[in-house]
Amino acid sequence: MQHSWTADVATRVNARLAALFEDKRALARETSEAAPQLVDAIADLTMRGGKRLRPCALYAGYRCITDHGADAATADAGAALELLQSYLLIQDDWMDGDDERRGGPAVHAALTRQHGDAHRGAALAMLAGDLACGLSWELIKDAPFPEGRLREGIGAFAQMHWEVVCGQQLDVIEHADVALVHHLKSGSYTVRGPLQLGAILAGGDAAQLQTLTRFGQPVGVAFQLRDDLLGTFGDPSRTGKSAGNDLRAGKFTSLIAEARATLDESGMGVLNRALGKRDASEADIEAARTLLESCGARARVEQRLSALLDEARGALRDSALSDDGMGLLRDLTDQLGSREH
Repeated sequence: MQHSWTADVATRVNARLAALFEDKRALARETSEAAPQLVDAIADLTMRGGKRLRPCALYAGYRCITDHGADAATADAGAALELLQSYLLIQDDWMDGDDERRGGPAVHAALTRQHGDAHRGAALAMLAGDLACGLSWELIKDAPFPEGRLREGIGAFAQMHWEVVCGQQLDVIEHADVALVHHLKSGSYTVRGPLQLGAILAGGDAAQLQTLTRFGQPVGVAFQLRDDLLGTFGDPSRTGKSAGNDLRAGKFTSLIAEARATLDESGMGVLNRALGKRDASEADIEAARTLLESCGARARVEQRLSALLDEARGALRDSALSDDGMGLLRDLTDQLGSREH
C-alpha cells in the first residue's frame, strides 16, 4: 500500500506494537532470562513486514461513520488485528510446512535453528502463537472506546476469530467448497471483519454495517484469490516466498480447484508431479504453472477476482456511509486488485 493514509495507519500501528513488545520483553525478563524468546519471535515476524491491511480496513470502517478522533482511537484495535494475524500465520506456516514468511524464516523455522531440534522449534512456535493471540485480546479489551461500543466490538473480534479458525480447519481437510473456505478464512478477518469492527467502535448503525458487509465480503474473497495467484505466479522478490511455494505445499487453492474441474488424467498427472511434493524439481513446478495457465484455471480465477471487486464497488452506491470513508474503501479496492505481495 503506497497511499499516504495507509502509510500513516501503518506508522501508528507499528509504534503501538513496538511499545507493546518492549513492555512484554521487560515483563518476561522478570520471569526468566529465557522467557523473552517468545516475545522476540512474535515481534520479529510482526515487525518484519506485512501490509497492515487489516488496520487500514478497520480505520476505513471507522472513517465511514465519523472522522472524530480516528487516528488515535484505532491504533490499539489495529495493533490487536496484527497480532491476531501473527498468531494465525505462525500456526499456518507450521501446518503448511512453509519455512519462509515475509522474506525471512517462519517462526517455527527460526526457533528450530535456535534450538537445533524441529519438534522443540515447532512446540515453541505454537506457544508463540498462543501468546500472540493472548496479546491481541489484551489490546482489544483495553482499546479506548465507550463501554457499550467496546463490548460490541469485542463480540465482533470474537466472531472473526471463530470464523477464521473454522475456515482453517476446512482448509486443512481440503474441504471441497473452496468458496466457503474463502468466506470463513479470508472474508471474515481480512476485510469484512475489520471494517465492521471499525464501524462498530465508531458507533455505526445497522444499515451502515450492512453496507460494509456487502462491500467487505467480496473484497475479502478477492484478497484470497489474489493470494492464490501470487502463491503460484508471484515474483519471489516481492512476495517473500519461493516461487511455486503453494504447489510444493499442496495447498488446495482456487487455482487447483479450477484445474481439477477441467483437467483430464494426463493433465492431472502433470499437476500431481508438483502438487504436495516438497522435492519437486523446478521443471515440474514450471510444467504445473504452465498447465494452470493453458487449462484456463488462472484466467478464470482472475476473472472471478475482477467480478468480485466490481461487486464491492457496486455495494457503495447510494449508501449511508461518509464520502471520506467511501473514498478510502475505493482506494483499498484498487490497491488490493493490483497488489504484488
